[in-house]
Amino acid sequence: MSTLRAMLVLGMLEAFGPLSMDLYLPQLPQLAASLGTTEALGQATMSACMIGLGLGQLVAGPLSDRFGRRRPLMVGVTAFAALSVLCAVAPNIELLLLARFLQGLAGSAGIVICLAIARDQFEGAELSRMLSLLFLVSGTAPIIAPVLGGQLARIMDWRGIFWVLGAIGVVLLLVVVFALPETLRPAERHGGGLRALGGHAGAVVRDRLFLAVLCAAAGGGVAFFTYLSMSSFVLQDEFGLSPQTFSLAFAAGALASIVGSQTSRLVVRRWGPLRVYLGGVTATLIATAAFLVLALTGTGVLGVVIALIGFMLCSGIGGPNGQTLALAHHGSRAGTASALLGMATFLFGPVLAPVAAGIGGTNAVTMAVTMAIAAAVAALAAWAFVRPAAV
Repeated sequence: MSTLRAMLVLGMLEAFGPLSMDLYLPQLPQLAASLGTTEALGQATMSACMIGLGLGQLVAGPLSDRFGRRRPLMVGVTAFAALSVLCAVAPNIELLLLARFLQGLAGSAGIVICLAIARDQFEGAELSRMLSLLFLVSGTAPIIAPVLGGQLARIMDWRGIFWVLGAIGVVLLLVVVFALPETLRPAERHGGGLRALGGHAGAVVRDRLFLAVLCAAAGGGVAFFTYLSMSSFVLQDEFGLSPQTFSLAFAAGALASIVGSQTSRLVVRRWGPLRVYLGGVTATLIATAAFLVLALTGTGVLGVVIALIGFMLCSGIGGPNGQTLALAHHGSRAGTASALLGMATFLFGPVLAPVAAGIGGTNAVTMAVTMAIAAAVAALAAWAFVRPAAV
């Protein structure tokens, strides 16, 4: 598979997560009101999906190491489309939460297997460059989705958004069937059952470098999910932005993330994945600290939006290089390694962000404190553990 084809196909498939979250993000307050539930439970629909995205990778990743990449991916895409329809017709918040969790389980296949496919074909700085190129495609989803969601809010409610997600799932299934070849040769697959899967997972977690990146990724995941789950409430309810204006602000952050990833692609051959990664996580901490200062001093919405855009820019620089370092020693185990890394990124945020909101309320200060602490944990893990293990 050529680099251009891989970039386009994998980028489209990796958009599962952003599409599942960002398309209905502008309508989150309206969803809560429509179902007669609280803002916390409205945010929990995102948490449920993210938890599913994290846990599902533990199944999809190892299965792709055993059966190849295509079959588990087709099953996941098909289930994603069907569960989007279930979300659309959910009569109450309880069924919607369950459907969102299952939708996350299904969508996890796209995220983890795409990363494994990239590792099948590239390594080192070239893998980092490929992941940055891949993000050039998948990163357009967070730009287009909230803007499209904001415009769709003019003509349909949140249920209509999930019907749109179901149609997108069908399109992605056609992409897998007709445009994605198998990249894991039969000779490289493991043939065992749970014991073999456990052996692969054990080999991954014994890698000091992988564990170090895993810890940093967990902190980064908490910061990102806090941004994702609280930004619509903070910017719309606290600062008075309309759904359409919020979607533009959110899209600007997603565009900044793409700029960050492409900056990484341009400099990684010269500086190497480790140095670019350390620079990215350090800059991310600085951006969240600036957001915290602005939130505590009561600065207006413009300063807050600029700080959040800076956070996304810096996150885009570090992300591809952290993945590259984590997968460096795991070729045939790329699916299992990607699953564990994805679990850390997707699982802790959906648990800790609602706890923070429950303690401090859904406001700018709570959001900023949570993001800053999480970014500090990520930066500490990167400098204290990733750097020594990678040198």
